[in-house]
Amino acid sequence: MKVLVTGAAGFIGYHVAQRLLHEGSAVVGFDNLNSYYLPKLKETRLSMLRNEARFEFIRGDLEDKARLAGAFARGPFDAVVHLAAQAGVRHSIDHPDAYVQSNVIGFLNILEECRARKVPHLIYASSSSVYGLNSSSPFSTSDNVDHPVSLYAATKKTNELMAHSYSHLYNLPTTGLRFFTVYGPWGRPDMAYFKFTEAILAQKPIEVFNHGELWRDFTYIDDIVEGLVRLLPHIPHFDEKWDARTPNPATSSAPYRIYNIGNHQPVRLIDFIRTLERALGRKAVLAMRPMQPGDVFTTCADTQALQKIIGFAPNRSLKNGLEMFVSWYRSYFISP
Repeated sequence: MKVLVTGAAGFIGYHVAQRLLHEGSAVVGFDNLNSYYLPKLKETRLSMLRNEARFEFIRGDLEDKARLAGAFARGPFDAVVHLAAQAGVRHSIDHPDAYVQSNVIGFLNILEECRARKVPHLIYASSSSVYGLNSSSPFSTSDNVDHPVSLYAATKKTNELMAHSYSHLYNLPTTGLRFFTVYGPWGRPDMAYFKFTEAILAQKPIEVFNHGELWRDFTYIDDIVEGLVRLLPHIPHFDEKWDARTPNPATSSAPYRIYNIGNHQPVRLIDFIRTLERALGRKAVLAMRPMQPGDVFTTCADTQALQKIIGFAPNRSLKNGLEMFVSWYRSYFISP
């Protein structure tokens, strides 16, 4: 296969590109290497991908139509994996413009290129944050997701709606993946588990929101990559059972699908911290804080649809996953 991976220098994008390369695919990576978090970390990921002969990299912004068109011109591609985005729930509260530019206008440019070049399959990143005020658990793709609690979540829901319109109008096969709290080696420094590790090792307090009474469906990066790569050949077709009178939001009369991809085993935040303490061999200094704007109490993925189509079943325990992350963190940030 030949695959375009946007966000190739990012956390998930790097791991997906690496997996595809190791399986023999050719990969064109696209990323702007912005300074939202440590550019050096992104550059290190990218340097490892560049060691592969079948990898080509193009630097640019999603909003730059000409630059993006140049990346698509390296095709034709068997699939496009769109993982580039402005991430972060809390960051979106103070920097809304960045989210509209990257996540909405940028995604429109991706859709236009896929339409024009008749890409066989577009897989793109959505997020568990789209569930917003939804209180049912586990979160199901059949649930209503019309009440986001952050602009980041709203942009991801917008992506799903835009994808459907292109699937309907232009017969473009699209698959949206709602990721649930991805963690692991080469992760994002803005994520809580990364910040906790840094603070605990420095013997500094960590902020624990809602006094640790938050539940998250932590999903190890290798499980995410396994699910995504298995989906690549599963090109969506119209759902023969889809009924406009009682519509299933996850399918359509168009070649369109939405899946949850998570661990289906939510962990209480305070218990997550205790597991991380054991992996680090250090105790945390806890600074208890109230609930933050944009946060939700719990996330839990209903992954039955993904299990049915590709046999998806995460197999990395939280204990082992955090041990893997801590080992990488120490080797990258502490070892000479």
